[in-house]
Amino acid sequence: MNLTLLLDMAADTAGDRIAVGSRRGGRTFAALREQAHAVAVGLRGAGLERLVLAAENTDDLPGLVFGSAYAGAVFTAVNYRLADDRLRSVVQRCTPAAVVADERTAARIAGIDGLAPLTAGRPGAELPVVDSAGVAIALFTSGTSGDPKTVLLRHTNLTSYVISTTEFLAADEGEAALVSVPPYHIAGMAAVLSNVYLGRRMVYLPAFEAAEWVRIAREEEITHAMIVPTMLARILDVLEGSGTRLPHLRHLSYGGGRMPQPVVRRALELLPDVDFVNAYGLTETSSTIALLGPEDHRAALSGTHPDVTARLGSVGRALPGVDLEIRDAHGHRLAPGLTGEIVVRGDQVAGEYDGNDAKDAEGWFRTNDHGYLDAAGYLFIDGRADDVIVRGGENLSPGEIEDVLLQHPGVAEVAVVGMPSEEWGETVAAFVVPTVGTELDVDDVRDFVRSRLRSSRAPEVVHVREDLPYSETGKLLRRELRAELQR
Repeated sequence: MNLTLLLDMAADTAGDRIAVGSRRGGRTFAALREQAHAVAVGLRGAGLERLVLAAENTDDLPGLVFGSAYAGAVFTAVNYRLADDRLRSVVQRCTPAAVVADERTAARIAGIDGLAPLTAGRPGAELPVVDSAGVAIALFTSGTSGDPKTVLLRHTNLTSYVISTTEFLAADEGEAALVSVPPYHIAGMAAVLSNVYLGRRMVYLPAFEAAEWVRIAREEEITHAMIVPTMLARILDVLEGSGTRLPHLRHLSYGGGRMPQPVVRRALELLPDVDFVNAYGLTETSSTIALLGPEDHRAALSGTHPDVTARLGSVGRALPGVDLEIRDAHGHRLAPGLTGEIVVRGDQVAGEYDGNDAKDAEGWFRTNDHGYLDAAGYLFIDGRADDVIVRGGENLSPGEIEDVLLQHPGVAEVAVVGMPSEEWGETVAAFVVPTVGTELDVDDVRDFVRSRLRSSRAPEVVHVREDLPYSETGKLLRRELRAELQR
């Protein structure tokens, strides 16, 4: 099965429904297919097998994604926020290709050999039979530990994800999804594919700004949205500060980074009628592989059993069709409660970089994320394997320490990293953002951790900051904090 079938089914069955844009006159599913066909004809006529988007979110995104698919080409969205040299480097790696760029980004990538503006053709020309085993989308990793790698996602990986997690045309005509994650993020691609298959209208926010997000959500009667943790905190500030509510919102999913429990508890209390979902996944797994559903959120908020309430800090259980295990450094499966590396397999798991398959002979992919499963199969993420602090031969989880620090009434945000130490190899350093109006005592912060965890886990140094560094997709940039410690 390939991506084109998703749009064909929606256009054939609900062609008059609005697929993209305003509820007062957006593009229908039938018109979306016409646009995608025009893109495909343009690519075929130019003899190009790659389409690059170097721009913010746009209503044209779905047409570009499906247009590439109809042409049997590969779609790539690049991070337009990169510095000029890095942006040009990743775009160069995509050539020869057609490109769609906004005015500002077009000037930054001008003159790259093998790059040509996309010229749409006239719908009606014959299109190729698309190979379902072929690559449909290629996305770059963040490149935090070196040059970014290209993750190759095949039609079979992506359609497996969509069909196993959504039901065809299950959305009613009044539903609308607000998409504010950038197009170069796997969540942005999943939003295109899933919402088309569901028959749900998509509304794009070019760049996230909390007040604008709230305004669009109200004006366009948004029912569904996906955000990252840093976005949620800012949205809640706007809602509380203005007294505004979101009367049409039914479903809010979040992911892409660690969600502080105080933030999600605040959200559940402020928006009690909204179904919250925590989704965990990677680019290499075609998006979500584990999910904490609405009932899990409500049970954790209202429950009294510690095992149940603790699940608000989890990412839920593996999706149907996804096998998930926790393994030690030797590849042995670990029992519930023991921390190790998360490994997964399933039809949606691509695990392929630049043409090199990173899965083992049995199809298992190592995520490089550490975590553990509880007795009921709920997955708790401790962080990247590279984030583990090795103090005197003892492995310390930053996530465990951060969870304790977030219980401190004066701590709003926190990041824990390893700090070089001549005596221990590494020791614990904590960066904390105080709650509004609080003046933190760093000795009190250390004692707070020491009273709840072993003394080896208490921070040796505590830095109080106004904010923490995050990527635009909500990932905490620990590397920047480590660099500060080495200056």
